[in-house]
Amino acid sequence: MKYIIIRGPLGIGKSTIAKGLANKLNAKYISIDSIVDNPNLITRKMEEGYISQNNFLKANKLAIKESEDENLIVLDGNFYWKSVIKDIENKLKEGFIFTLKAPLEICMERNNHREKPYSEIAVKEVYKKSTEFDYGKVINTENKTAEEVIEEIMNELK
Repeated sequence: MKYIIIRGPLGIGKSTIAKGLANKLNAKYISIDSIVDNPNLITRKMEEGYISQNNFLKANKLAIKESEDENLIVLDGNFYWKSVIKDIENKLKEGFIFTLKAPLEICMERNNHREKPYSEIAVKEVYKKSTEFDYGKVINTENKTAEEVIEEIMNELK
């Protein structure tokens, strides 16, 4: 199974882009953050004020198990722990990672247009943690539509 990871802060457009990409590639879409946020699947534990690495590692395991029969999966999430990205790289071996970037103000504005927006504090804290490092190909989403970002990713995949 091959993978594509779309990572970045809240409000950057990860889900929109990952879903669109999965659709274009006929791949399975999985939201790692949705797995972590589901109390029926994972009991939330905190580490340094953030959701723990172990919670995300459990989510990886569940996502991979759920996708055993797939040729390609597109995963989206904040991926603010390097260990969680490395875990997928070690388990699946073949894939691509894209870090989406935009200024905090844009992420906050995009978050405000969600059906259920996150708090301003949550957006700021996840932004701070998820932008501590870049991983894979960095794509600036500022002044780009989701379709333009998807096209940029598609060009990288070629």
